[in-house]
Amino acid sequence: MFSKILVAVDGSDISKIAFHRALDLAKQFNAELHTVSIVESGAMSPGTYDSNKKMISQHTEKTCRDYLTQLVEEAKQNDVMITTHIDVGHAGNAIIDMSSSLKCDLIVMGSRGKGVIDRLILGSVSSHVVNNAKISVLVIKN
Repeated sequence: MFSKILVAVDGSDISKIAFHRALDLAKQFNAELHTVSIVESGAMSPGTYDSNKKMISQHTEKTCRDYLTQLVEEAKQNDVMITTHIDVGHAGNAIIDMSSSLKCDLIVMGSRGKGVIDRLILGSVSSHVVNNAKISVLVIKN
């Protein structure tokens, strides 16, 4: 049913649950599994602190790579082919763009269950993906 699955991960408990669900699906359907971790570009506002921003960005990328390495090991133990990706930008758009460029047929992601006020102020990545993706989206609720 699915041949390429993209799972969005950020190290949170809910994204770990989403990863395990995606891993199960990939194993069940003998599908390729792709993980993506997004560094939100909004977190790095323009300013005069370029060297600090670069240091923060490098630290964030290293943290992402370390985490993704753990996921690769877990996928290998389950005989699932996995490819990891790190991207920078608006998380919702980056997830949709990545799924499109990889020609995925399913996106799996967690939802933290933000309240109405948080969604209005901060937005909701999972809502954005569900409303704008051209493929099926499986949202794992907290």
